[in-house]
Amino acid sequence: MNRVLVMGASGRLGAYLRQFWPGLAVAPQWQYRANAPAGALLWAPLQDRLPDCAPVDTVLCLSGVTQGAALVQNTDLALAALEAARALGARRVVLTSSVAVYGATCGPHDEDETCHPITPYGVAKLAMERAALAQADMLPVTCLRIGNVAGADALLGGLALAGVPRLDQFADGRAAHRAYIGPMTLARVLAHLCCHPKRLPSVLNVAQPGLICMDTMLAAAQVAWEWRPAPSTARAELGLHVGRLQALCPVPHATPESLVSEWRLTWAASRRNDGA
Repeated sequence: MNRVLVMGASGRLGAYLRQFWPGLAVAPQWQYRANAPAGALLWAPLQDRLPDCAPVDTVLCLSGVTQGAALVQNTDLALAALEAARALGARRVVLTSSVAVYGATCGPHDEDETCHPITPYGVAKLAMERAALAQADMLPVTCLRIGNVAGADALLGGLALAGVPRLDQFADGRAAHRAYIGPMTLARVLAHLCCHPKRLPSVLNVAQPGLICMDTMLAAAQVAWEWRPAPSTARAELGLHVGRLQALCPVPHATPESLVSEWRLTWAASRRNDGA
């Protein structure tokens, strides 16, 4: 069993891991900043020293900030993950980054290309990657540039909000195409990477092969939507090269039906946890 300190266990991605990791070859130590359940590690990385904790093999940092002035904390959290890894004798650190680092072009994007982020979030994530990799020393660090996660995205993840979803419609009459990964598939990929016996690449795109059109996702979910003209700044496509991931951890091609099926598993679990 590979011992993994999971920073940010209370977030959306952490919830996916807590749902799908049982039975896999990982022994997680879940970290919470507040309201930690029994057996979890109560630790606010940007405020407190790391409390007593058993040694781990991997530190997986899911913690992050998505908007506002606190975006700089993405770098601070990554460096806190490195510090914790050194203190706990870990042999690797895995950090969650984003495809937002690539910028405005449609791709497909390769891990070795020069990044030109255009959003504050993308700029912050790229700064986080560079700071962490610059301080890696002898401790291997891998930055995961994760595509859209079904259910954690603004599309399926936003269906609980009031109103009919609206999709940007491009000149071809279609919605945007994006690189996606299902929440269960992502959980399994993260477990596999945390347990991998060899050194991982410093940067790794994480998505299932293929591009998914957002209108087909809503159609598979049997959700009606409204069209709106796509603004000039919108990207019709954002693709990723995932050959590097496939060589490490083969995953199946994404389909709207498979993504919606995985999303429904997580949605049902969240409803049970909320007592609905």
